[in-house]
Amino acid sequence: MFKLNPLKKRLAAGERLFGTWIASGSATNVEILGQTGFDFLLIDLEHGQGELGELIHMLRAAEVAGTPCIVRVAWNDPVILKRVLDAGVDSIMIPMVETAEEAAAAVRACHYPPHGARGYAAPLVRASNYGLVNDYIDIANDNILLIVQIESTAAASRAAAIAAVAGVDMVFIGVNDLAGSIGRLEQLDHPDVRTSVREAEDAIRASGRWLGTVPSAGASWRDLFEAGYNLVPVASDITLLRDAAIACVREQIEQRDGAAGAPALQPKRGY
Repeated sequence: MFKLNPLKKRLAAGERLFGTWIASGSATNVEILGQTGFDFLLIDLEHGQGELGELIHMLRAAEVAGTPCIVRVAWNDPVILKRVLDAGVDSIMIPMVETAEEAAAAVRACHYPPHGARGYAAPLVRASNYGLVNDYIDIANDNILLIVQIESTAAASRAAAIAAVAGVDMVFIGVNDLAGSIGRLEQLDHPDVRTSVREAEDAIRASGRWLGTVPSAGASWRDLFEAGYNLVPVASDITLLRDAAIACVREQIEQRDGAAGAPALQPKRGY
């Protein structure tokens, strides 16, 4: 349902925000994690589970909990973007943006004319409280927080041009896919990967756009904030549940059988 975008307001005030991914598609997980103190929940419809119907349930759960959401869509597609925006999403992340032209296409899809080409159904959609926000089309464009993801070394080399596109609010560096684009998937501390990341960071900082990423290559969320990042998801509902379950099982086995019987599973970190 419509509200003035709290994340955009806090970012404009210079705040650094940390949150968690929602990859399960579970409104219950949203409801629980929304009450724990994260600045935002990042609902993932690219790699995560859930479709439009589940998204609306997750948004309702977050609204009850009082925690704002960002939604990562599956692709830079105007039909997908239109439906997600009409569902009431005001902070949206678009993956795999490779060029300034693709960033401009995202801006067009997310904004009403004259600044874009978002289709009109304002009196009917959840985003306008089903028409009860009478001036929705006058304020919707400015209310959107539009985040584009740079996820390849080619995109990193074009970061200045991507960040310069009017209507882009934040550029989010996807380090693992960037590493994969040069055959270094999961080698996040490789010098070639770090060089490409620094190239993108420098260009985005110089543009004045907000900057986001996930912790990688040993950098904590504190390190990233000190380096000038504005928004960092630090965990996901899947990893929080998985790691807590592993720790619980390990503790029970150690108490029952001794340390030698503890499970050896070591989950990967960094996403």
